[in-house]
Amino acid sequence: MHEDCLFCKIVRKEINAKEVLRDEHVVAFHDLNPQAPTHVLVIPTVHAEHLSDFAKQGNPVTAGRLLAAAAEIGTRFGPNGYRVVMNEGPDAGQSVHHLHAHVLAGRPLAWPPG
Repeated sequence: MHEDCLFCKIVRKEINAKEVLRDEHVVAFHDLNPQAPTHVLVIPTVHAEHLSDFAKQGNPVTAGRLLAAAAEIGTRFGPNGYRVVMNEGPDAGQSVHHLHAHVLAGRPLAWPPG
């Protein structure tokens, strides 16, 4: 955990979030700036700035749980479909440097996204 990381503070419950799921591996909560009717962020409870950092840590249980949680939330909130997005780095639009998956649902989503 990083002391100044916004998402680590949510994991530690120092900052309130509208949570939809929490377990030992992940926390999922509604985004404060939603880009779709449903926009939930899924974060690992361990700190990794990027997907590439997370992959190097080699924790397949947490990695699997992150994806399973995204699918669970997508299925719950997006009965007609959902999208899962992970951004890495400034060119991809990453603004919080703690790995997170965006689960978007509730409206038709255009392609290509950017």
